[in-house]
Amino acid sequence: MSQQKVFVNRTLNLRKIKYIGLDMDHTLVRYNSQAFEKLAHESMVKKLVEQKSYPAKILNLKFDFDLAIRGLVIDRKRGNLLKVSRHGAIRASFHGTKPIDFHTQQSDYKSIYIDLSESAKYMAIDTTFSISIATLFAQLVDEKDRNEDAFPDYDTIAGDLMYVLDQSHRDGSLKDVVAKNLDTYIVKDPEAVAGLERFKKHDKKIFILTNSDYSYSKLLLDFAVNPFLKEHDSWMDLFEIVVTNAQKPRFFFDNLRFLKISPEDGSMTNYEGKLSKGIYQGGCAAKFTADLGVEGDDILYIGDHIYGDILRLKKDCNWRTALVVEELETEIKNAEHAHPYFDKIAALMLAKEPFEHDLVDEISKKIEFGKIKKDKKPSDPHEETITSLQNKLAELDKQISPLIKKQQSMFNANWGEVFRAGNEESYFASQVDRFACIYMARLSDLLELSPRTYFRAARRPLAHEIALKLT
Repeated sequence: MSQQKVFVNRTLNLRKIKYIGLDMDHTLVRYNSQAFEKLAHESMVKKLVEQKSYPAKILNLKFDFDLAIRGLVIDRKRGNLLKVSRHGAIRASFHGTKPIDFHTQQSDYKSIYIDLSESAKYMAIDTTFSISIATLFAQLVDEKDRNEDAFPDYDTIAGDLMYVLDQSHRDGSLKDVVAKNLDTYIVKDPEAVAGLERFKKHDKKIFILTNSDYSYSKLLLDFAVNPFLKEHDSWMDLFEIVVTNAQKPRFFFDNLRFLKISPEDGSMTNYEGKLSKGIYQGGCAAKFTADLGVEGDDILYIGDHIYGDILRLKKDCNWRTALVVEELETEIKNAEHAHPYFDKIAALMLAKEPFEHDLVDEISKKIEFGKIKKDKKPSDPHEETITSLQNKLAELDKQISPLIKKQQSMFNANWGEVFRAGNEESYFASQVDRFACIYMARLSDLLELSPRTYFRAARRPLAHEIALKLT
């Protein structure tokens, strides 16, 4: 039996899907993420020095891809990186590149739950394109702490980073380098192209919806799609509609107009007619679905950005959603290696339960004994039992602690798993669960399946159902 590669949050019947939409960057066209984020890091550092008067010594900062993972939260006011659970509780934290110990974390944040709607305080690292921001933010916090007067406050650093990264994407600082070194930054995926052609044979209409401009989109599609086509002359024949500069997530809720693009020279003209096969810029989801004559749930849109591609789409339209999480492939492999440690930890945690229950009972009895009104109380008969139970629990904790460290070391050395925050789901995992109907590591994982596949969501046991099953 082949290993499962597509994971289901909500039941989805591909047979009923008429249109399949694709984001381009990191979805249809795969990137070498480490190489691209290193390039982004270098571009941001250069712009900070040239445009924002940061000290020239930061040009020597070296990019470290493993300093951050997707799903972290930047605390803009304190200079911290946070890993939070699905409920917004902080489960791990770093100040700059230095871990914050548990007691300091408790003291700094007390009972605070992170609310990402407070954009003035927090910034989410919800896409691979944001790893360079998180990494450089941590490094600059270290630099500021060493030489406070040479750098602005943490909040300003965060804002400056967003500004220079956005500028790097807009002014060609990144795309021009990618264009000249496609083999370095773009990963070809012939299986995805073959899958798209096969899906089209099953009457699935396929479109692209990307925030990239036409010239860059054409460059990447010529490189990553055209060489592997068997049934079509070019990607322009394969895709029903291509929408560039879509301004997602505005595309999903705003009322922007479409422009028609001439594929010969990239020139654009206003377009008021009904959408048909071709290449466009801008526009909006309302006209898109109306002109195609389909309902929202006739469309499956596949992207990699939990906010720009999936969250707003799910909230503002009724399209079905699929999320590409490139870290998932490594996450699954690491989980397989760590599985023996998970089992040992679970067994020891289970062994703690009767001692914990007995300890609670004994402490309750001790408290009741202490309230007995006597002139001269006898020695406490519960003290020895309490000490014994505490010693047994401490001994089990000594066995559990190194196992947890060993298990976590098989994932990111600083942050552990992408989808877990301790025993709980991470905030990122909860967003995937809430807004993505299905998810996978790469587009080809979906396209290797039958276009008539029925994805059935598994019944999820509730907490009281799990307890009943254990008893």
